[in-house]
Amino acid sequence: MLVLNNVVKEYETAGESVTALKGVTVAFRKNEFVSILGHSGCGKTTLLNVVGGLDRYTSGDLLIRGVSTKEYRENDWDTYRNHSVGFVFQSYNLIPHQTVLSNVELALTLSGVSKAERRERAIEVLKRVGLGDQIHKKPNQMSGGQMQRVAIARALINDPEILLADEPTGALDTDTSVQIMDLLREISGDRLIIMVTHNPELAEKYSDRIIRLKDGEIVGDTNPFSLEEEAEELSRLEEDTKNGTMETVDKGKKTSMSFFTALTLSLNNLMTKKGRTFMTAFAGSIGIIGIALILSLSNGIQALIDKVQKDTLSSYPIQIESETVDMAGLMNTLMGVRDEQEKREDGKIYSSTVLYDLMTSMNNSAITTNNLEKFKSYLDSEGCAIREYASHIQYGYDLAINPYMKDSNGKYFKADISALFAGMSPDYGASGSYMNMSSSFASYSVWQEMLSGEGENELVSPIITSQYDLLSGKWPESRDEIVLLITGNNEVSDITLYSLGLISAEEMLETMIAAMKETGDIKHEASVYEYSDIIGKSYQIIASTEYFKKGNDCLWFDMSESEDDTEFNNVIAHGLNVKIVGVIRQKPDATSAALSGSLIYTKALTDSLLDVIEKSDVVAAQKENEDIDIFTGLPFVLAEEDKLAD
Repeated sequence: MLVLNNVVKEYETAGESVTALKGVTVAFRKNEFVSILGHSGCGKTTLLNVVGGLDRYTSGDLLIRGVSTKEYRENDWDTYRNHSVGFVFQSYNLIPHQTVLSNVELALTLSGVSKAERRERAIEVLKRVGLGDQIHKKPNQMSGGQMQRVAIARALINDPEILLADEPTGALDTDTSVQIMDLLREISGDRLIIMVTHNPELAEKYSDRIIRLKDGEIVGDTNPFSLEEEAEELSRLEEDTKNGTMETVDKGKKTSMSFFTALTLSLNNLMTKKGRTFMTAFAGSIGIIGIALILSLSNGIQALIDKVQKDTLSSYPIQIESETVDMAGLMNTLMGVRDEQEKREDGKIYSSTVLYDLMTSMNNSAITTNNLEKFKSYLDSEGCAIREYASHIQYGYDLAINPYMKDSNGKYFKADISALFAGMSPDYGASGSYMNMSSSFASYSVWQEMLSGEGENELVSPIITSQYDLLSGKWPESRDEIVLLITGNNEVSDITLYSLGLISAEEMLETMIAAMKETGDIKHEASVYEYSDIIGKSYQIIASTEYFKKGNDCLWFDMSESEDDTEFNNVIAHGLNVKIVGVIRQKPDATSAALSGSLIYTKALTDSLLDVIEKSDVVAAQKENEDIDIFTGLPFVLAEEDKLAD
């Protein structure tokens, strides 16, 4: 028994509320053929959709076998439509590329029925509607009446209790309409059929009951469900409930389709329209490939930009020194640029005190002192915001690398070109300009510290390994290991060769003297070396504080300047032994590079030398005598606000 109790249905259209059903109350018997008549827009189709669960009523109630549907959820409505209701539409709604048999089977795919059972039941219901010999035809090969029969067979295959027909003969001629109505009349013997139609003649001829609607209200009912019948039906339902034989909508049974069935239907649909499928796939692939190319190009360009930025910044990093000079301020002063210009009278020339202002700026504000100790504490703190944007932070110290090697005579010499330049004098016949240049080169060194990694034991930064190829050997793994950097053309300078002990000091001096005198007499020619000639070479490195020793007069002196070098050679022999373990070269695709030296050491070596300096006796002695120069014994001449830095 199906009952609508004061059902109201409202639609929201363009901000206005339209009432399609105005408190419809009607009950339907289990087995009857009901026709609903009325003019267009009176609510016939809306009533059919509410009964079929396609539309939700606004208020009132719909009772199915005495059970209210107010608490129905979407899954419950799906189950109701799938197992209790069949639909027949005016436009058939058949799938054109599927056969008649497949169209009818489709209604069972959501019911979890096996393929064999689906086929058996579909053939049976098609025979019932007179299409047993048409099962392999396509809908476009059939007449309108035959297609409507297929639609009716599809509606019946689930054996629904309610069959809803919306203008089933609206698109058919008179003879075919009669055939369809005869079929519906036959079917109504064991189920409820509710048909919406505009044809009163067909309704009066075939229907058991005619309900007339006008403006959303029932205005006529030829065979209403009497109160006695309703009471009798409710009594029967209660009795069936007690006996456990009442047929109800199985709300627990979910609509489902197996994965294999869904895959088969999808493939069948794709293969039916091969041209469309190919064009869709081709167009989709063009779009996907285009997007992939754009994304890859964008990512590649961004990666290149990031690499160029990283390489460039590694070559020209932001440097913060202990003291800086305000060059912009000095240049403005030199050019007579002032913040406030005094108005001058036209036709006259006035003087300005540029020299005085320049000297005042240099004395007072040109040199700025930075608090590097406090800044370093900030960089090492957890709340440092700079580290988020920095690839690497490196601390530089005014630290000299003092490397020593043994010459062919077994004597130690300082393997650094700066020592060679510092020893030059006018005795070599050099002009004043060359002597000035030599003085400038006296601080030159081929030694350079490389960037370290972020980890405690990561001696080599990924920035270095990304910019340089390891040609032979290995990267440094401890403080006593260094690498040799060669040029892109596999060359090293003669200055580096001297630092490697491959060219003697005499050869270097003779070459420099020949160049100064412009004789063109170069004393050595370009040579070729194997990696094995380089890897394994070692140095004895000492800290700058190890040069000094306290004398008998309580003053400290430089042992390297003593006539007897036995003691200083002993210091060198006990220095830190460092050896070359690899040869590296800048990668061809590196736009810039972080290294400019030739002998590259790690931060671990720097830390080791700083530790030696901090613990040295000469530093401790100077700290104990802050006002006295321990090398001369004379007091320091300091301003009142100055003091000896630790």
